[in-house]
Amino acid sequence: MVVLNLNARFQPMHRFELEDALDKIMEQFDLGEVCGGGTLLEPNKEVKSCDIEIDCADDKETLDKLVDIIETVGVPKGSRLLISENREIPVGRLEGLALYLNGTELPAEVYQNNDINQVIDKAEELLSELGGLYSWWEGPEETALYFYGDSYEKMLAALKSLIEEEPLCQKSRVVQIA
Repeated sequence: MVVLNLNARFQPMHRFELEDALDKIMEQFDLGEVCGGGTLLEPNKEVKSCDIEIDCADDKETLDKLVDIIETVGVPKGSRLLISENREIPVGRLEGLALYLNGTELPAEVYQNNDINQVIDKAEELLSELGGLYSWWEGPEETALYFYGDSYEKMLAALKSLIEEEPLCQKSRVVQIA
């Protein structure tokens, strides 16, 4: 068994989507199967990273094909395919941007008169070909939207007007996460 350690902030339901996609592709190439996974949380319960367990042969040909599949599907930079305690293969090409929306310090009318789903729709429209929303987290004081794409800087530039103009983005913060 090998473990795909993802430098990704995916809720379990979003990790399952990736697990299913990998499992289907691996089945097509008769490489093995996804057999489990897990999520590592920060002390505040925000996702830190996640794992996907893969049952496959530990030979060069199989691992090379598996890496090709992982890179084709697309995972964040800083991810790793863990083969054994002292053997790993770095994988990942996507960069990540977390937009943390303040959930406690804005005027009550901002929360009452605005919808986070509209913020998400506008962000995805602005990102278009640059990236997309992969997951989110709702904490006690803020909500994080996790976007992944080819370039953090390009995604940040595309979202600049939204962050500056959208009422729910007041007092927000942006963090590069991959």
